[in-house]
Amino acid sequence: MNTRFKKSILTIIVLLYTITLFAQEINYDESKIPPYSLPDLLTATDGNVVRTQREWEKKRRPEIFTLFERQMFGKATGKPKDLHFKVLSEDKNALNGTAIRREVAVFFTKDDTHYMTILMYLPNRVKEPVPLFVGLNFEGNYTTTDDPDIAVTSAWVPDNSSITNNQAHPSLRGSASSRWPLKLLIERGYGLATIYSGDIDPDFDDGFQNGVHPLSYEKGQTQPRPDQWGTIAAWAWGLSRAMDYFEKDKAVDKKRVAVVGHSRMGKAALWAGASDKRFALVVSNNSGCGGAALSRRKIGETVARINTAFPHWFCGNFKQYNNNEDALPIDQHQLIALIAPRPIYIASAEEDRWADPKGEFLSGLLANPAYALYGLTGLVAEEMPPVNRPVQIGHIAYHIRTGEHDITSYDWEQYLDFADKFFRK
Repeated sequence: MNTRFKKSILTIIVLLYTITLFAQEINYDESKIPPYSLPDLLTATDGNVVRTQREWEKKRRPEIFTLFERQMFGKATGKPKDLHFKVLSEDKNALNGTAIRREVAVFFTKDDTHYMTILMYLPNRVKEPVPLFVGLNFEGNYTTTDDPDIAVTSAWVPDNSSITNNQAHPSLRGSASSRWPLKLLIERGYGLATIYSGDIDPDFDDGFQNGVHPLSYEKGQTQPRPDQWGTIAAWAWGLSRAMDYFEKDKAVDKKRVAVVGHSRMGKAALWAGASDKRFALVVSNNSGCGGAALSRRKIGETVARINTAFPHWFCGNFKQYNNNEDALPIDQHQLIALIAPRPIYIASAEEDRWADPKGEFLSGLLANPAYALYGLTGLVAEEMPPVNRPVQIGHIAYHIRTGEHDITSYDWEQYLDFADKFFRK
């Protein structure tokens, strides 16, 4: 049997599996969730129960982190030895004089061929370094603001009603500005930084050839090994490279940088927060399966569906848990626990059943024991709160708002209120 024929047969098998999977009815009924048992947060692999902060940090946390790294997100490469930065543009009178705008290139290689661009807005006329929110955007920095001086990206972008052949179009300038309320953040004294995720790794499956993955390949390697990084881990890695820059920018308070993400970028924000303790606060907005929602609930989007629709997002090992969630050695409450003792905000939307709001809430609640080891209060709610009634008392905050899958000004107002508790002197 020749290689081409084998590939054709494999393609047909994958197609049939995909058709079968998506023909199955999606479960949104709580009564149809099968019985499940979650991995215990504080019971180590040797069976001993972790009872102190030291035991958590030296023993249990590394165990859980390694499991997520090897079985779900994949192990990323380290900080590039030739990492360097260049300020591409600066406007000290942006947003009608209220902000300083910078575009900064973060180069991953010495020859400057691989880089991402950070778009930053910082409050103007401020004497001290400012706190900052950083997050990835979906279609290019130019979509986050109507500022005409922001370049239209030349990178691959997803097709939609306004884009064909994956070429960005000027008509989309500012089209995502509602998700990035610059004026609100500047008025509250916060900076905002965003990066187009496609600068790091374009969001489609091409066998990991068009993003940062090849930069770490060994001789003869053509794609990541089963336990090496997928696209979400690459996005999280990119956020850490942005943090490398923030540490050098004297206008930014490197001790008060929050990482935020919506949907798939929420998954990346969670993994960035778990992987890089320099992020002082983490925000997950509607991150769903593979993010804040418990996998074992098998409601809305499931592991099999996400791995089939987006086979590049997670590492190869994660696919063995398709329709096999109970075999997972971890679940998402443990991902939330990896953020401890830093504060984390988890948010859901009432109509976003695909992301399993209750599963997102439960992950926060079940992460409480990790925060208790530090003498901290986690999520102060025994049951899901009513819509538009945020719970922000402890180090784990949660809300479910009215509306659909999105990140809105309401969400941002809650995140800023929460950040004020920890970032304001």
